[in-house]
Amino acid sequence: MSHSNATGSPNPSTFILLGIPGLEAAHVWISIPFSVMYAIAFFGNLTIMFIVKMEPSLHGPMYYFLCMLAATDVVQSTSTVPKMLSIFWFNDREINFSACLTQMFFIHCFLAVESGIFVAMALDRYVAICNPLRHSTILTTPIVSKIGLAMLLRCGLITLPCPLLARQWPYCRTNVILHTCCEHTAVVSLACTDIRISSYYGLFAAILLMGLDVLSIVVSYTLILRAIFSLPTKDARLKTFGTCGSHLCAILAFYIPCFFSVLTYRFGHNVALYFHVLFANVCLLLPPMLNPIIYGVRTKQIHDRLLHFLIHKGT
Repeated sequence: MSHSNATGSPNPSTFILLGIPGLEAAHVWISIPFSVMYAIAFFGNLTIMFIVKMEPSLHGPMYYFLCMLAATDVVQSTSTVPKMLSIFWFNDREINFSACLTQMFFIHCFLAVESGIFVAMALDRYVAICNPLRHSTILTTPIVSKIGLAMLLRCGLITLPCPLLARQWPYCRTNVILHTCCEHTAVVSLACTDIRISSYYGLFAAILLMGLDVLSIVVSYTLILRAIFSLPTKDARLKTFGTCGSHLCAILAFYIPCFFSVLTYRFGHNVALYFHVLFANVCLLLPPMLNPIIYGVRTKQIHDRLLHFLIHKGT
């Protein structure tokens, strides 16, 4: 496919997504686990939202935040996987310049939104454990809605300059992106100009969003653990800590791959490019796939309602 449309003009009309560099011959085989992961993420998160909507006893702060998390996972995975699979299955590598920047925004914005929702869920656990008598009066439905909207606006406004800056750079060398999606660094590295502003702002946004989120979660759980250890009996401590189990598992499934990917990208200069791209895709798909499994298995109310629905439907 010709790359001449990227030459001689400030911006190309289209970018070419190469896929996974060096593993093009294996794209069809690689697509199998990714399509399975996407199917689990898509239908699993829709199931979580359906169960919460249909069951009045689940209409509370914890489950509203869980629905926000599920909706975020659906948007995040859908913003990348369909195009990735079209590359793997149909060799459909072209993506419009504006569509590429839109995908960039959705990838980074909703990755940050997911991180913010984990902070909101940590706040919910803190109030439920440290101030249980006022939990329902502090985290009312309007307050929960405002928290969700604030997280979305925060991430949207802070992420928006990334594609806006990327739009300003001239791409006069090549329009081939060595990735399966329009990830920020993969796109701006193609610019034939000084991109330090984009690089610095991307780092600033990551620290401002996810860095502060991690700090907030650590502070929340420090206070939660202090409250748990002050309980009089071991059984009470274990039972109370058990209410945080699903949230902690989801946090680890989200942040550990993200930080490992960042460290590998920053310091793994001898690591093959295909590994970076593969692992970046796993980081985008693993949490959306695991979250409905974690909450479906570990949260008794959701587990019971799902079994009830399946048994009732089967009869």
